[in-house]
Amino acid sequence: MSQHILETPSLILRELELGDAEGMFLLDSNPEVHRYLGNKPIKTIDESLKIIEFVQDQYKKYGIGRWAVIHKDTNEFVGWSGLKYNPTTTNGVSNYYDLGYRFRQEFWGNGYGLESAQVCLKYGFDNMQLPSLYAAAHQANIASNKILKNIGFKNMGAFNYEQERQIWYKIDNYELNSPDSPHKPIVGLRG
Repeated sequence: MSQHILETPSLILRELELGDAEGMFLLDSNPEVHRYLGNKPIKTIDESLKIIEFVQDQYKKYGIGRWAVIHKDTNEFVGWSGLKYNPTTTNGVSNYYDLGYRFRQEFWGNGYGLESAQVCLKYGFDNMQLPSLYAAAHQANIASNKILKNIGFKNMGAFNYEQERQIWYKIDNYELNSPDSPHKPIVGLRG
């Protein structure tokens, strides 16, 4: 388990574990969750295990990867959120960190996306000292686009990814941490 645990008022974020496979399956087998992700829900628990192993490999290679999101009160696997290092090129940007999140449908509408995105943004800038973070959201995914705008990401235009129209976002550390920024994360780090 990660030595760093991120915490919000409702959530704990920690490294993904093989024991999260059932929760990952409930998340990624739902066609509604995959509506804006290319409509490719997974079919087996083995696929969940492979996803977790892939993310665990990112922890080893890059020191960061998406984290499991656990509800504090019920200890349920809600989904995942966090930063990811991308050694490839997306929309003309190479070797960058992005912010992403995905939640089980039954937890939508509770503000967990915003809570987790805020604390991950804070972690990237305060703990990792990253100069910038990127994010992308399907242009029709209103909720995801709203979260990114609310925490201070700037719309950098649209691009096509796997034949889907995406909005490309960027935020710089100095923008978030300037005294004039209205986008101060309201959650903290427990470690």
